[in-house]
Amino acid sequence: MEIKYWSKLSAAEQHEVLLRPAQASSDKVEAIVKEIIHNIRVKGDEALRTYSKTLDHFEGSELELNEQDLQKAAEHLDPELKAAIDQAYENIAKFHQAQKPQQVELETFPGIVCRTCTHPIDKVGLYVPGGSAPLVSTALMLAIPAKIAGCREVILCSPPPISDAIIYAASKAGVRRIFNLGGAQAVAAMAYGTKSVPKVHKIFGPGNQFVTTAKRLVSNDPLGAAIDMPAGPSEVLVIADGSANPAYVAADLLSQAEHGPDSQVILAADDEQLIKKVLEQVDLQLEKLSRKDIARQALAKSTAIVADDLQLACQISNQYAPEHLILQVRDPEALLPLLCNAGSIFLGAYTPESLGDYASGTNHTLPTYGYAMTYSALGTDDYRRRYTVQKATQAGLNQLASVVMTMAEAEGLDAHRNAVAVRLD
Repeated sequence: MEIKYWSKLSAAEQHEVLLRPAQASSDKVEAIVKEIIHNIRVKGDEALRTYSKTLDHFEGSELELNEQDLQKAAEHLDPELKAAIDQAYENIAKFHQAQKPQQVELETFPGIVCRTCTHPIDKVGLYVPGGSAPLVSTALMLAIPAKIAGCREVILCSPPPISDAIIYAASKAGVRRIFNLGGAQAVAAMAYGTKSVPKVHKIFGPGNQFVTTAKRLVSNDPLGAAIDMPAGPSEVLVIADGSANPAYVAADLLSQAEHGPDSQVILAADDEQLIKKVLEQVDLQLEKLSRKDIARQALAKSTAIVADDLQLACQISNQYAPEHLILQVRDPEALLPLLCNAGSIFLGAYTPESLGDYASGTNHTLPTYGYAMTYSALGTDDYRRRYTVQKATQAGLNQLASVVMTMAEAEGLDAHRNAVAVRLD
């Protein structure tokens, strides 16, 4: 990680320091994904099975797991891991159960009552990555709020072979339809439906660049499906001062760097000596990691920033808008009012980002790549629709009629004016 002195940089250089790694071969990836989507829309299961063999290397006869498969996964799972999943489930469920929709009912004008209502999205699809790091925790993070929100149909896709832990976690959260499907083909199948895979209304979950591109494309198609949020590689920004433990800070940086070669970590501190100690710890800890080669590639695209003070460090964080923000400072609560753009914030020396990834109760599905400026952490409300209801009495309409008719006339919409006027006769 290269050290940069923020106040010595020009505005253009500051902007460059906070750039995310460019997504490689985006045009090529999009062309491949478009072809996959087209083939699945046209050929359905035939194309899906072909891609399952060629891309997922799936040799099984059934794409969907049966009830016996779900039971076997629970029986074969290591008891210690099962207990850990059970505890994480309880914490996540508690936090998401408390996220009740806020209903508003208000008389905005005499005789005019407006209110909000919500209902669960009917059909949702969950995507849980597999590959080199099967994300068991993601199955919990996606399925639990779907269950709490009351979605009628929930399906889950994950690249084969699906780990027993993912199957157990999803089943515990109420998912009964699980498919051996990965990549863009899984997203396309959920978005448009095939004979084997039902069409859903909204797709949730992270993935590689093929999955991310597929989600974007189907969300732009009125015949496709909505998605939870735009996604990019995982990232963390740590704000630290001289009180921080260099080993803790280094461990937090590496816990994100090991996600993938296109991940990014940023350290912003008001103490140059601390930064140097952290980088020494990064080198020491890196050599002990099983995914050190991956982490090393991410670190090559990462930066340590010397800020004049913690207020400036907060401004840098707001500009970067990190997925994860960790405050390793003497008084982390004091910095919260200065911070506005982050997917999830972790306060103090004993709140590693790993805690939120697995078991604290918050959701680890978060906006990345700067989208934390406009998108929020995944929650139960993402599985619901909100709509409004209004009712007017005859007296209420009579009193407000002139306002509506005048505005309709100003817009040149005669039928809008008449819809009120006809009720006054």
